[in-house]
Amino acid sequence: MKNLFNIEGKVALVTGGSRGIGEMIATGFVEAGAKVYISARKAQACNELAEELSKKGTCISLPFDLGHVAGIEGLAAELAKREPKLDILVNNAGAAWGEPIDQYSESGWDKVMNINLKGPFFVTQKLLPLLRKAATYDDPSRIINIASINGIVPPELETYAYSSSKAGCIMLTRHLAGRLAGDNILVNAIAPGPFPSQMMKATLDTFGEAIKAGNPRKRIGTPEDIAGVAIFLSSRASAYTTGAVIPCDGGAAEV
Repeated sequence: MKNLFNIEGKVALVTGGSRGIGEMIATGFVEAGAKVYISARKAQACNELAEELSKKGTCISLPFDLGHVAGIEGLAAELAKREPKLDILVNNAGAAWGEPIDQYSESGWDKVMNINLKGPFFVTQKLLPLLRKAATYDDPSRIINIASINGIVPPELETYAYSSSKAGCIMLTRHLAGRLAGDNILVNAIAPGPFPSQMMKATLDTFGEAIKAGNPRKRIGTPEDIAGVAIFLSSRASAYTTGAVIPCDGGAAEV
């Protein structure tokens, strides 16, 4: 029982790992003893965080733009040069776009869909060889997709592509879970509520107190909250769990 949540020695990749929820998960993994690769579009931020987290364990920066298949292929090729296998993939890279419905732009829609939905599918596809090499019947490989409660309950904000992409991410998780279970790869999703991320900064600056007051737990998420769910989904504790979507929102989706 003491080893149920142990991920020490596992090799993990966290996309969008340089800030926000990705940084929180990467930090949790590093402190739990995993060898963690982080990827993000902005190389400087990615490199700086990897250097900082390496003071606590092992963290390596692999900056790539995952909004395009060429960047995804570059990431997969670079990781394959460094590692014979991959135990844990966290598809966290994401984007948001908000505009009134009458002005909502095609470019904003396409940007969000490319990063939030197309990206996780092709990152998974290109990394399947490494995930399959790590996977065994007793110790499956893990894919964790970061969805959102906005993919479960429509938000009040006019972020149409974001909510649609996250709902798509949830269905993609379920579809992949059924397809990859036979390969000993488990696929699950986390649906976060409000966390102190760059994406949420403007919303929290404006509506932060109201969001806290309206949350059943009367607060927003902390790094430990999201890292704890990710570690559960990466460890022996969840070896019989696949296709699940776990809200991490303080009960906000149930109000």
